[in-house]
Amino acid sequence: MAILDVSVVPIGTSGTSLSPYVAECVRILQKEKKIKHELTSMGSNLEGDLKDLMRVVMKMHEAPFKKKAQRVLTTIRIDDRRDKKGTMEGKKKAVEVKLKKK
Repeated sequence: MAILDVSVVPIGTSGTSLSPYVAECVRILQKEKKIKHELTSMGSNLEGDLKDLMRVVMKMHEAPFKKKAQRVLTTIRIDDRRDKKGTMEGKKKAVEVKLKKK
């Protein structure tokens, strides 16, 4: 199980608003049954099998081109832990527990 952070930024659009492009990427994620996702203010966090995550990231990367963007910058960070199952929720809870100790 991997956790992936992705940000898809279209460049060369007719305006400064990116929300129509973000919405299209979220629609792609909503169709994926094997992938858990969270929209953040600066991208999306995804959880699932790494192969599935990379496949959906490719779809997200292509989405702005279909909406006539001339250039797309996609940034990906991957946390692929092999010693135990990692989840987005588990990562947050681990920090919350440590915050309560002090």
